[in-house]
Amino acid sequence: MTSTAPTDAPTVDDATAERLAGALRCRTVSHEDHTRIDPAEFDRLIAYLEHCFPLVHTHLTWETFGHSRLYRWAGGEPAATGAQPGTGREAVAAILLAHMDVVPVDDHDGWPYPPFAGVVDDEFIWGRGAIDDKSRMIAILEAVEAALRDGVQPAQTVYLAFGHDEEIFGAAGAGRMSRRLRDAGVRARLLVDEGGVITVGVAEGIDVPVATIMVGEKGFATVRLSVTDVGGHSSMPGRQTAVGRLARAVARIQDHPFPLRLTPVAVDMLTRVREFVTEPRRTLLALLNVAGPVAARVLAARPQTEALVRTTTAPTVISGGVKSNVLPQRAEAYVNFRILPGDSVAGVLAHCRRVVRDDGVTIELDGTCSEPSANPCAGPDFDVVADVARAVVPGLAVTVGVVPAATDSRYYDDLALTRCNFAPILLTAADLERIHGTGERISRANYARLIRFNRLLIDRIASF
Repeated sequence: MTSTAPTDAPTVDDATAERLAGALRCRTVSHEDHTRIDPAEFDRLIAYLEHCFPLVHTHLTWETFGHSRLYRWAGGEPAATGAQPGTGREAVAAILLAHMDVVPVDDHDGWPYPPFAGVVDDEFIWGRGAIDDKSRMIAILEAVEAALRDGVQPAQTVYLAFGHDEEIFGAAGAGRMSRRLRDAGVRARLLVDEGGVITVGVAEGIDVPVATIMVGEKGFATVRLSVTDVGGHSSMPGRQTAVGRLARAVARIQDHPFPLRLTPVAVDMLTRVREFVTEPRRTLLALLNVAGPVAARVLAARPQTEALVRTTTAPTVISGGVKSNVLPQRAEAYVNFRILPGDSVAGVLAHCRRVVRDDGVTIELDGTCSEPSANPCAGPDFDVVADVARAVVPGLAVTVGVVPAATDSRYYDDLALTRCNFAPILLTAADLERIHGTGERISRANYARLIRFNRLLIDRIASF
């Protein structure tokens, strides 16, 4: 047993584990080159869901958007099947999100089992998507199936939105489903999606597991830098080549990061964990109003926490030239930014142009961009999710955060009063590296927690 599961950890039976494993065997891989996507694998997964969860597919209705599915579990109150007085809108308790697609596998040889074999052993369920994000989708369906079997009827409508292209920015799945809900005037009390987890031994100075319930997300943008030159023979170079000019521009961007900034959601995060932190950090957190800049510098000292206090800069690709003795005619580089709330995509572009200060370098946005959440904060039903998390894993420190990456929920930000990106699975730093990495897996204990969390959450939202 690893440190992710205590000795009294819950578990799932073989049949439950096998239902998840069956979903992992469907190769629903998203590629930016859409011609490489195999639609038959998505069809196979959807047929599998219908087979495994007959009550869901009898009692809920659904619409399809490509391979994405938007399920509607109608509420029992008159206001839920008709309209709220004076608004013309359906009363909606919650929108539960997950996605069925997964990222490609690069290192097949490094896996202990084939990544799409869906192997179940005594401790783990192995496969691409075991954490991100098929386990959440199947756990939601397990919980709804059990609730229907128990005769649960939500007072207000509940939506399940399962996207098929989250890993390639979600426009065809979550983008279309969210527009459908927006056009219908849906305004839910609660939105739950992937993002935060319970970490063990990751937060420095905290001895208990830390549940970080994300209440928003950072934006993202990729900036493309390019330089063109006349080329020629390397024996007669000018003062600088296209490659040299480009390298200098990239270095300037990396050497001039965005300033550190303690946002309101970061202050809330630190305030909530203060009672669990050892000294001298506890005293420092008590002085956030005057010691905010010091706290920001402390967080910036580690890559794992620097993302909390600045828009991050990551040069990721650089290329140019064709031969060692030929002056390059063209060179280009890509720099990825994850944008802190309060900054913007336009601000990233302006920052790059300001620090490069070279008209010979073309600087432009590349591909899809996304703005950060406008005002991430704990909504009115945040404590519902926090209380359910504590029921599943007692003794937690519960706090807020902002997802450093992009999720489907950014499309739904205006559709719910409370947004929570969270799954109650206990992960170490080593476990976190398996997400999108080699040997992705979920323990039986964590999968049991996921199912129980969703089942308890349904009981809470059923009485909204």
